[in-house]
Amino acid sequence: MAIGPRLDLRQTQSLVMTPQLRQAIKLLQSSNLEVSAFIEEELERNPLLERDEGSPEPGAEAQQRVRDNFGDAPAPGTPAQPDSYESSGAATLPPEAEAPLDIGDWSNVYDATTEGTGRGGRADFADDDRGIDELAAERPRSLREELAEQIRLTFPGHGDRMIAAQLLAQVDAAGRLPVENEEIAAALACDVSRVAAIRARMQRFEPVGMFCRNLAECLAVQLAEKNRLDPAIQALLDNLEMLARRDMRGLMRVCGVDAEDLADMIAELKRLDPKPGAGFDAEPAPALVPDVLMRRAPITPEADGPEWMLELNPETLPRVLVNRGFHARAQVGATREARAFLAEQYQSANWLVKSLEQRAQTILKVSAEIVRRQDGFFHHGVSHLRPLILRDVAEAVEMHESTVSRVTANKYIATPRGNFELKYFFTTAIGGTGGETFSAEAIRHRIRGMVDAESASDILSDDAIVAMLKREGVDIARRTVAKYREALHIPSSVQRKREKAVPA
Repeated sequence: MAIGPRLDLRQTQSLVMTPQLRQAIKLLQSSNLEVSAFIEEELERNPLLERDEGSPEPGAEAQQRVRDNFGDAPAPGTPAQPDSYESSGAATLPPEAEAPLDIGDWSNVYDATTEGTGRGGRADFADDDRGIDELAAERPRSLREELAEQIRLTFPGHGDRMIAAQLLAQVDAAGRLPVENEEIAAALACDVSRVAAIRARMQRFEPVGMFCRNLAECLAVQLAEKNRLDPAIQALLDNLEMLARRDMRGLMRVCGVDAEDLADMIAELKRLDPKPGAGFDAEPAPALVPDVLMRRAPITPEADGPEWMLELNPETLPRVLVNRGFHARAQVGATREARAFLAEQYQSANWLVKSLEQRAQTILKVSAEIVRRQDGFFHHGVSHLRPLILRDVAEAVEMHESTVSRVTANKYIATPRGNFELKYFFTTAIGGTGGETFSAEAIRHRIRGMVDAESASDILSDDAIVAMLKREGVDIARRTVAKYREALHIPSSVQRKREKAVPA
């Protein structure tokens, strides 16, 4: 056989990931906030794209509309899917959802029929002579501003203020100051006793317990402020690791108290603030805007029963349009390079609109199948959650499992039982003694209910929980129960027995 170069002609098939296809896949697995940010970038980059001015902007109206729509309990039925979409893929709410919002009685805030006056003068603002600084909303002062004000009022000398300012600069968000006094004194070239005295006074600032090295010192300062720091409770603070292990017998021996006194001491600790600085500058949790809205559809004589109605939340995806008129006018008298640029942008704009529409249809299709399969959950709760995997939904909607996985990632649905991520409804199956299967999430919920219902004299071990579940038809191993219990942050039976032996 001769060895040498030769030419061969072969015909093969391969899947090429074009930039447009990668963009569509990225949009499919992105959350509504990521999609909105991407569309804003495209609106700035592509001159042929424009926002549909008739679409509402995301805001508080979406949250109010979700709360108004899901006030009633669900009715039995099957999921329904809207049959129309906007050009960019954002579904619209039905006409009854566009009713004026009930914002309550505002008569005690402003009454235009009276000539009452207040800080702003007349009700019609005719003689309002306030400055712009008075009209601006007052910003709440931060924790560091509050502490800085207390430093200025407490320490008159510049040297003491400099040391206090250095301590304030080192404190963390929770109020802890793990830096030793020797380090502060060495940095400022002053006596350690002076730093310790200033630090002790600052620990009594509001909120009490700031500038402490650890949890025990923080709780001790708060107890001393209440004149409750006695030797017994000081011994309890010195052995907090025993309290974490719920070693009540050991604590009674160390503190020299009986069970009743120990319960009172633990209750006293629970009333303290372990992180006095954490509640001041914390940003409010961002409002969760669901991608899919679910509610009960009106009952019609033709329907066998009430149905679920699913639709995309119009507030989660701004609508965009392709300005074909501008594209046609711009081509007149344009150069070759300009025509090529316009053609590229026109194709990109059309692909974006098509991708958004396909994304909307796919989300609704997958959501409808999930609701259909988990209908018992919406009627009866977590105990009726059924086992579900991606393959089941993928075969029903005739899609690939990877597509269903991307659709359910970072997507939320608003239901009469609350907001849930679509991935929440996918749980593994646990076999039963009678051939049926149970959802792992439902089993975890059942374990939580068993532990909450146990008494102090009858603590359930993992073996006892396994026996109770087997009597209910669930075939589960003890190690699985232990894994679920640890995932729910439930202590072991020994720790729960120690904890409930001394009620606090």
